[in-house]
Amino acid sequence: MKRRVVVTGIGAINAIGHNVEETWKSIKDGVCGIGEITNYDNSLTKVKIAGEVKDFNVADYLDKKAARKMDRFTQFGVIAAREAFKDSGLEIDKINADRFGVAVSSGIGGIGTIEKDHSKALQKGYDRVSPFFVPMAITNLAAGNIAIDLGAKGMCTCPVTACAGGTNAIGDAFRNIRDGYQDIMVAGGAEASITPLGVGGFTSMKALCDNNDPARASIPFDADRSGFVMGEGAGILVLEELEHAKARGAHIYCEMVGYGASCDAYHITAPLSDGSGGAKAMVNALEDAGLKPEDVTYINAHGTSTPLNDKGETLAIKAALGEAAKNVAISSTKGNTGHCLGAAGGIEGVICVKAVEEGYIPATINYQNPDPECDLDIVPNVGREQEVNVAMSNSLGFGGHNATIVFKKYGE
Repeated sequence: MKRRVVVTGIGAINAIGHNVEETWKSIKDGVCGIGEITNYDNSLTKVKIAGEVKDFNVADYLDKKAARKMDRFTQFGVIAAREAFKDSGLEIDKINADRFGVAVSSGIGGIGTIEKDHSKALQKGYDRVSPFFVPMAITNLAAGNIAIDLGAKGMCTCPVTACAGGTNAIGDAFRNIRDGYQDIMVAGGAEASITPLGVGGFTSMKALCDNNDPARASIPFDADRSGFVMGEGAGILVLEELEHAKARGAHIYCEMVGYGASCDAYHITAPLSDGSGGAKAMVNALEDAGLKPEDVTYINAHGTSTPLNDKGETLAIKAALGEAAKNVAISSTKGNTGHCLGAAGGIEGVICVKAVEEGYIPATINYQNPDPECDLDIVPNVGREQEVNVAMSNSLGFGGHNATIVFKKYGE
C-alpha cells in the first residue's frame, strides 16, 4: 500500500511578501507586486517593470559572511526553506536525517553572479573571478545550501525544467516519500533572474510584456495580454509521511495526493497549440490521486499572460476535465507575483495549500477584457470564500515540460 503524504510546513518570499503570512494577506487583498525595476539600471532594457522582492536586506535573514557566498536565488531558497522548516515544528536532532531530503528547482540559477563575474573577468582577467563563482552560479546550490543549513542528509536534488521546475520538484519529493525512500522532503523552487541579461534575453524572444504599466502588464486570460512579467523569490513546502507527522503531533495543512508530468516533444519554447501536453499532465495527476474531474474545486493555472499559454492552457483544462471544466474555479496569481520561472511552482504550491486550508480561492487580478478563447471561470479580480476540497497547480515550461500537482483537504 502506498504511503500517504501531508504538508506540514510552508515558506515563501516574493514580490508580495517576505513570508507566507504577508504573501497570503496580499493574495486576499488583491495586491499587485509588479513595479519599476530597481535591481539594476533599467535604462539598459526596454522592459522597465518586474515583480521584485522589495525592501530586501539579506542581513535580516542570513549571516552576512554566509550570504556573500550565495547568489540571490540561493538566498531566497534558504530563507523560504528556513521558514517552512520552522513552521513544520521539526527538530533535526529528533528525526532521522538520512531520511530527510531536499528537492528544490531553479530555472536559471545564478545568472546575477554570472553577469557580475563575467564583467570582472573582462576587466581583470578570467583567473581573477571569485573563487565562489562556480558554487554561486550553479543551479543546484539552492538545494545544496538548504540541505547544509537544515542538516538534510537524504536525497538532495534539483530538477531543472524551466518554469515547470518548482512543480516537478514538489512532485518528485512527493513520490520519494510515498514510495518509501524518504520520510520528509523540503521541496519547491527559487529564482532571481531580474538582471539585464535575464530580462534582455526574454525580451529579445518576445516573451515579456513591454507595456510598462504595472496594472496592465501581467494580465492572465485577459484579451489584451501580450507577454509575461518577470518575478523572483522562492516557495517551499515541507512534505512528510502521514504517520511520521501524526506521531509527533504535527499541524497538517492538507494532503498531497497526486502528481502528473508529460512533455509536448514539440518545440523549444512554444506549447502545443491544442494544449494536449498540459492536459496529459493533469489527467496523469488525477489518475495518480484516484480522483475524478468533478472532484476538483480549484486550479491555480500556469496562466503566464502570454497569448499562446493562456489559450492553450484553457484548451488543456477543457480536454483534461471535460464537462467538469466549466464548474471549476481557475485563477492565475502571476498578476500578483509576476512569473517566477523555476520558483513559480513552489510559490503557487504554497498558495494552493493555503487555499485548501482556509477555504479561499484567489482572484486573477487586473482582469478587464474577457477573451472568448479563455472562457472558463477565471475568478476575476475578487477572490472567493469557498470550501476547497481539491486544488490543482499547473506549471508548463520551455522545452515542453508539463507538471501538475494535486492537494486535498486532509481527513483521517
